[in-house]
Amino acid sequence: MKKIFLYILAGSLCFTACKKDDEVERFVEPEDINVRNSYDEQAIMKFMENNYLDSQGNIKAFSATDAADDNEKKLSELNPVKLPSGVIYIKRSGAQPNPGAAINTDSNSSTASLIKTMMRANYYVATDTDGNVSLSYYGALENTIDGSNASPVTDPRFYYAKKSIVTDAKPRSYYEIEGLQEGLSYFNGFQGMPNEANYNLQGVIIVPSKAAFARDNNFYGLQNATFVFNFQIYDTQVRPADQQ
Repeated sequence: MKKIFLYILAGSLCFTACKKDDEVERFVEPEDINVRNSYDEQAIMKFMENNYLDSQGNIKAFSATDAADDNEKKLSELNPVKLPSGVIYIKRSGAQPNPGAAINTDSNSSTASLIKTMMRANYYVATDTDGNVSLSYYGALENTIDGSNASPVTDPRFYYAKKSIVTDAKPRSYYEIEGLQEGLSYFNGFQGMPNEANYNLQGVIIVPSKAAFARDNNFYGLQNATFVFNFQIYDTQVRPADQQ
């Protein structure tokens, strides 16, 4: 009887050990917001080392097996500008309007800019896996570039929330990404480009979580998310009263 008990105990311990070996350790969100901000910063730097812009300005990851991109410049080599908020913007050389129209991103201004944009807006969470901090892709907030029906979008909600949906309980900060607005204010937009015009993306805006929603409740349910915007502004004008 004792031998049977020992065999069962040994088998149980072996099963438990095997189970622990097979389990994948999941990333746990740090309680300290300063750790989160540090993860974001490290991961964004790595992202800029591992990606480049193709001939139309799309963000592409360097290939480890294809030498075709060996001569491409990293995002980190394209004169990225880091703002005090942590937002980083990159203007793509040769892709800016001349002179273009300034973009007033102050949602409360009577002369705030309406924009029509071709945009790929992805969101990530910076994770630490066995000491390797990187941006883990979580999804697309907006993508008007890929697909057969690609077409510019006017005033995406995360850029401008119309007065009709803004309330005391759900203010603009519940919808709008402040870091995107800040980054866009350093760009000029084209004016009157037709929807069917081929895109030539102007650049990149990277918004760490602290300059987006951080840990606040928001319309998209995206706390701790870092956003990467790859875009071209097809049209810029003072927002008409009926679009406010």
